[in-house]
Amino acid sequence: MSALRIALAQVDLVVGDLDTNCAMVRERVREAAEAGAQLVVFPEMTLTGYPPEDLVLRQSFRQASCLALTRLAADLAGAGYGDIAVVVGYLDTDGGPRNAAAFVQGGEVVARYFKHHLPNYGVFDEARYFKAGSELGVVTFGGIDIGLTICEDVWQDGGPFAAAAAAEVGLLVNINGSPYERNKDDVRLTLVQRRAIEAGAAVVYVNQCGGQDELVFDGDSFVVGADGGLLARAPQFVEQLFLVELDLPPSAGNTVDRAGELTVGRSRAPLPPRPVGAELSEPLGIADRLSDEAEVWGALVTGTRDYIVKNGFSSVVLGMSGGIDSAVVAAIAADAIGGDNVHGVALPSDYSSEHSLSDAVELAANLGAPLQTVPIAPMVSAFVESLKLTGLAEENVQARVRGTSLMGLSNQHGHLVLATGNKSELSVGYSTIYGDAVGGFAPIKDVPKTLVWQLARWRNAEAARQGLTPPIPENSISKPPSAELRPGQLDTDSLPDYEVLDELLALYIDTDAGFEDLLAAGFDEELVTRVSRMTDAAEWKRRQYPPGPKISLKAFGRDRRLPITNRWREHGSGPS
Repeated sequence: MSALRIALAQVDLVVGDLDTNCAMVRERVREAAEAGAQLVVFPEMTLTGYPPEDLVLRQSFRQASCLALTRLAADLAGAGYGDIAVVVGYLDTDGGPRNAAAFVQGGEVVARYFKHHLPNYGVFDEARYFKAGSELGVVTFGGIDIGLTICEDVWQDGGPFAAAAAAEVGLLVNINGSPYERNKDDVRLTLVQRRAIEAGAAVVYVNQCGGQDELVFDGDSFVVGADGGLLARAPQFVEQLFLVELDLPPSAGNTVDRAGELTVGRSRAPLPPRPVGAELSEPLGIADRLSDEAEVWGALVTGTRDYIVKNGFSSVVLGMSGGIDSAVVAAIAADAIGGDNVHGVALPSDYSSEHSLSDAVELAANLGAPLQTVPIAPMVSAFVESLKLTGLAEENVQARVRGTSLMGLSNQHGHLVLATGNKSELSVGYSTIYGDAVGGFAPIKDVPKTLVWQLARWRNAEAARQGLTPPIPENSISKPPSAELRPGQLDTDSLPDYEVLDELLALYIDTDAGFEDLLAAGFDEELVTRVSRMTDAAEWKRRQYPPGPKISLKAFGRDRRLPITNRWREHGSGPS
């Protein structure tokens, strides 16, 4: 057996910024070399960032990726790290776009592997962009046969991992750009454990972390043994270099090219020596799993932070109504970029309650956020009187004046506007287009209302546990939700109780349950009819809503898309 010290680079990438991504690789390899690592593994599409979407269709972008890889190999050798092996994801252009992994060592690209399994699903339709690749990539390094695979290759029974068993590889590396979804971490682990047993080899699974538009990557990198046992696991949402040391079998000497099924490379150099004093003093252990609330909060903070920072903003502005949604969004933003960069605006109308302003003041004080008050009654009156509006049209003017005010402050001061709508409201169209729907980013867009309350209670409890002031006013959590567009208005005037609504929506949206399915689940027929029709009719609104972090199986704008012009109705007996 040979001991191999491996560095798992759980890193945050920037799509399209090849120079920054390559500089990050060089810095992480330097850190790994100082820690005595002999192999450094980076995530899927590291050089380009992931997912690059339609950028992969540009020949110039593919060429830039290949050139960056060549330069990176030379730069690492030139900096004195040529002995260290590096596995890095990039975009290749061999015969068309290729999702590829490169094995770099000695200033050269020793082996390339093109992703074998190209999924067709909502996050990133790789079948549309990429050409399928090799069954398995195998490289011999320091007398150890190492198999290369990419992300969804682990989905395949009898695929690359079966080929690895036939080739008797000693180690499998699986590089990933696997987005976060609730409870997905356990699904990943179970799947990779099954593949390790199938291949009869240890598997190093490395995933990126950070946010990219609607997607959030949680890291959660890990290592499993040939028997499927969990050997090491990194924490979620932490960008860091993690070290493991594995005892691996020597090369079987039979990694021959079988009719193009294997992509084979060989490095004749021995394993690089470890520098004096580079004992593995802090090896990667098995990180504790986060609670559901902590995991979701981490995803929302990470996605919000990276969207703000990567798009060149340093501050945000949002309406602070005193309600639970704006309070949670403000707390997320404060955790992401600091409370002093979160600019709250209280926008009271004639129908605003006294506690709306007092709760907003308390929230801003708890977060250390600046707050200004802009009474909107005069602006609303001017609109209403000029256009002679009444009823719902008059009510919606209030929301639209608020939206226009926030956009004006954004233009004036350069803040990013945060929308505060939740998934329950978006589902049934309970938002005002060009009103509370305005903004550049929507942190709780994929969070059901019941989970919003749950997160608020968790965040306050977490602050109290740390001896800090709970950020969210208790009154914002406990009071009945209301848009306050007319006297005494409550959400329950036009919506069912949120616990019932969210349970129904979870089935209707996430599982595509039909009318009969929902009746079988115990829901009232009239309620199913009303909610399904409200949800389907609101598609045009959702198409115009800002992006926000995906945390569920079916996030609006990315995973679920209905035709706007659509006469299908759920009523249990086919088309009406």
